[in-house]
Amino acid sequence: MKKPNIIVFFSDQQRFDTVGCYGQKLDITPNLDYMASEGVKFENAFTCQPVCGPARSCMQTGKYATQTECFINDIGLKEDETTIAKLLSEEGYETAYVGKWHLASTKDECDFSTSPVPENKRGGYKDYWMASDVLEFTSHGYDGYVFNKDMEKIEFEGYRADKITDFALDYLENRNKEKPFLLFLSHIEPHHQNDRKIYEGPEGSKDKFKEYILPQDLKSIEGDYKENYPDYLGCCKSLDNNLGRIREKLKDLDIDKNTVVIYTSDHGCHFKTKNKNLPKGGADDYKRSFYENTIRVPLVAYGPGFEGGKVIHELSSLIDIPKTIIDIAMGSKPEFMEGVSLLDLVHNKTNRDDVFIQISESYVGRALRTKKYKYCIIDPNKHPYEDSYSLEYEECYLYDLEKDPLEKVNLIDHRGYEDIKEELRLRIKEYIKNIEHIDIKITNKK
Repeated sequence: MKKPNIIVFFSDQQRFDTVGCYGQKLDITPNLDYMASEGVKFENAFTCQPVCGPARSCMQTGKYATQTECFINDIGLKEDETTIAKLLSEEGYETAYVGKWHLASTKDECDFSTSPVPENKRGGYKDYWMASDVLEFTSHGYDGYVFNKDMEKIEFEGYRADKITDFALDYLENRNKEKPFLLFLSHIEPHHQNDRKIYEGPEGSKDKFKEYILPQDLKSIEGDYKENYPDYLGCCKSLDNNLGRIREKLKDLDIDKNTVVIYTSDHGCHFKTKNKNLPKGGADDYKRSFYENTIRVPLVAYGPGFEGGKVIHELSSLIDIPKTIIDIAMGSKPEFMEGVSLLDLVHNKTNRDDVFIQISESYVGRALRTKKYKYCIIDPNKHPYEDSYSLEYEECYLYDLEKDPLEKVNLIDHRGYEDIKEELRLRIKEYIKNIEHIDIKITNKK
């Protein structure tokens, strides 16, 4: 039997609750909802690092951001890093990358933000390349350019999500039909447009989605959701339209039954509602925190091994996806990769009691999300853009998510939770010891 094809449809900064099957009331994601009804929805999926470049380094390697050393934006992926593209190429797969890369440039060393990414900086994607290292620097919501495999500038006119998808469709149509493929389709929507400081949905989004129901976590809190949420939803709607185009192309090519499609995002978005306690310079932040609206993401898969309209309630993480891809393609699970294979979660071969999250750029922090609790430790004396780790943290936040899903009551000083805190301290210390290879001290708050 021919090996399965694999497509990762990756959005940027998309909240889980923009998706119908996660509770969105407006008709934003009919195609993704249908894919979930055919495939598998992971109800409790989380990022492992809530910022763009670091999360992408995790997605390409199966390693945490401190392990790849890409713990903040503007640190390029090491050229000798073992990636999913390199492993699948060795297995006979074609590898294709389209859209936003964000893993080539390194501050003060090399800058490919508006120039072509050389082949040695592409993480092993060698057969098809139509990408920009920092797509928000080479395009806006409408119009822009990317670079092809031969480092030629390719301009496009029209709504960006549509045009980026056009390149993916071109690849699917013209690929080597004799080989299985890995296609990583990395959109920037619904991320805000950095230079304009707004979200850029398709024309008409403000009117089309003006009747939105504001998520509970944003209500009565200072932020910029009022002016941006309709366009944000417009971006998500455009992504869903383009997911539909991809799936229709797979059917036209008669490869839909042998193609795994994985839809997820790098992190969520809190619309500047969580910035009061950030260090100086954090007033414009949309992510970089441990709160649910930042770390929880949509995760839906369909294809061989992901069928039947299942809903998985076990915790899952972006760190699981690389190991899953290798499992799909090769039937093996590399030991150097962290996380678990999502196939094992689907088929009840493993349990997941918690997920581990590293946080940078806002503060040097670590968090643990269990089925019931959220626990976060921070070193306020470390520089969040310079220090990747600490040897001594303060425990700063504890939330009981069953009683307080909106995370309004910080229990870190509550005496009734001493046993819970002690258990979570031990768990997070074990993660840090295994992943970062250090023993840490946590200052207890009484």
